[in-house]
Amino acid sequence: MMSEHKMSTASPHVLPPLPYADDALAPVISAQTITFHYGKHHKGYVDTLNKLVAGTEFAGLPLEKIIADTAAKADKTAIFNNAAQAWNHTFYWRSLRPKGGGEPPAVLKPKIEAAFGSVDACKKELSTAALAQFGSGWVWLVLDGGKLAVVKTGNAAVPMTTGGTPLLCIDVWEHAYYLDYQNRRADYVSAVLDTLINWTFAAENLD
Repeated sequence: MMSEHKMSTASPHVLPPLPYADDALAPVISAQTITFHYGKHHKGYVDTLNKLVAGTEFAGLPLEKIIADTAAKADKTAIFNNAAQAWNHTFYWRSLRPKGGGEPPAVLKPKIEAAFGSVDACKKELSTAALAQFGSGWVWLVLDGGKLAVVKTGNAAVPMTTGGTPLLCIDVWEHAYYLDYQNRRADYVSAVLDTLINWTFAAENLD
């Protein structure tokens, strides 16, 4: 039997399918935004990564391993950026769902209340971090040292390189919202938190 490494080496990274239809998040996130964000930006990161790692020691490695091995290495910045952005976007799509928002699952809600005081306070902290992120980046709900926390990262950076376990994220790069909201990042973040955020996915990531 072929080893997992040899099997994966023969297969370049692929763009994972969206977990819902292009128009499933409308009107909060339009099908037009999904077409560009997923079909152009996300696909571009995957395609560029495949070109960058071809014939290198990173060929055939999973995204998480590439990210860990290239983080904070100046000569591997391009590989890190494209691997991390490919991973981040897949995680972001799963952090959203049609008819999301509402009450978190029972396994997650007490942890949110212990860390933030209430679900609304958690949402407010996520929103504040999203608006405070200067330029492009991401806002994350993470598990860090057994406790939930909100962190923001710039550009392609990911929490797991500094010890946090991502539970969900919101993309605050302009391409995530500009077609629908122009410069109104606050409106985009608020709508996502109220109607699309996937607390069930966050609960699944506690394990």
